[in-house]
Amino acid sequence: MRGPRPPAGAPAGRLRAVDLLAVGTLGLRARKTRALLSALGIAIGIAAIVAVLGVTRSSQAALLEQIDRLGTNLLTVANGRDLGGAEALLPVGATRMLRRVDGVTGVAPTTQLTDKNVYRNDHVPEGMTGGLAVRACDTTLLATLDGRVRQGRFLDAATAGYPVVVLGHQAAQTLGISRVDASTRVWIGGHWYTVSGILDPLVLAPEIDRSALVGFPVAARLLGYDGHPSRLYVRARQERVEAVAGLLAPTTNPVHAEQVQVVRPSDALTTRVAVAASSATLFLGLGAIALLVGGIGIGNIMVISVLERRGEIGLRRALGATRRHVAGQFLTESLVLAAIGGAGGVAIGCLFTLVLARTRGWTVLVPPEGLWGGFGVAVVVGALAGLYPALRAARMPPTEALRTT
Repeated sequence: MRGPRPPAGAPAGRLRAVDLLAVGTLGLRARKTRALLSALGIAIGIAAIVAVLGVTRSSQAALLEQIDRLGTNLLTVANGRDLGGAEALLPVGATRMLRRVDGVTGVAPTTQLTDKNVYRNDHVPEGMTGGLAVRACDTTLLATLDGRVRQGRFLDAATAGYPVVVLGHQAAQTLGISRVDASTRVWIGGHWYTVSGILDPLVLAPEIDRSALVGFPVAARLLGYDGHPSRLYVRARQERVEAVAGLLAPTTNPVHAEQVQVVRPSDALTTRVAVAASSATLFLGLGAIALLVGGIGIGNIMVISVLERRGEIGLRRALGATRRHVAGQFLTESLVLAAIGGAGGVAIGCLFTLVLARTRGWTVLVPPEGLWGGFGVAVVVGALAGLYPALRAARMPPTEALRTT
């Protein structure tokens, strides 16, 4: 038995958008807690997607800015291994030869004194090194690395020949030295060394951050330096970086170029950008799963809502509502739920990105596609989730619906 039909030739019923919105949100207003929990599932998925896009874009922008600031024209030349696996020595004249390479603007040699350690005082047991190193260098190191002295002063022609040391940023922290004055000293190789300066962090040369730096003359006189460098920092003209990189190994050691390692430190930062992008894909997948679960939750709630409101559906059909009106009512309810969840998710994702970016000192960047795309995806998920319940409600015969009340 079917419900009453409008007379032949009667105009089809109309339902204004405002009325449809009021009718469609009736169930949400009557069951606020359930509606909030349903929207929360969508919000979590959208928040995860927006946050991942925002955090990834902000961190990438910070890394790229750091790369641009530090420059990509710094190269390092280090000693490798010989055929027997032993550590190879770089030639004594390597620095002089590298400075002749076309395109090289600066070369700063350093040597790690592997049998020497730095201690806060002469009472610290020898094995407690804190992972710090002692390196000999010349006065060109700071300019070649484009570094800065946080406190005090760097080595110069006068101090390089005396027991004077400059501490890398991390070395100073490990040793518990936060200020530089005439009484600040460290113990190296059986001698006291006066601390003349503390460096700012060097992102492209983390090994310097963990080192105590002394001049070559005093290293030769007191610490057994034999004249062989172990690592050289090379600055090249930007347009000649690739060409210079190819010449460094054979120029450093023409006989055994294979025993020389040439590295471009900025490549590590560039790799971090790629790693961050690949990691974002994983988290986007997790966000999509959360969004799918939220959509299934909305679909489940809408199916239950149709079953609970059979009497309302039957009454509306009996009063002249068409199937299209009933379907529109429940589809609107699903869309409103998803829109609330989507808007909440975008807001939560932006807030998370803002807090994390400010904490890390990044520029806050949330891509527009994350904002509008996240909200749009939420609405689409809501439409798909509510489509079946809406069609089910529309196909329900009014007489059958009224009998269930």
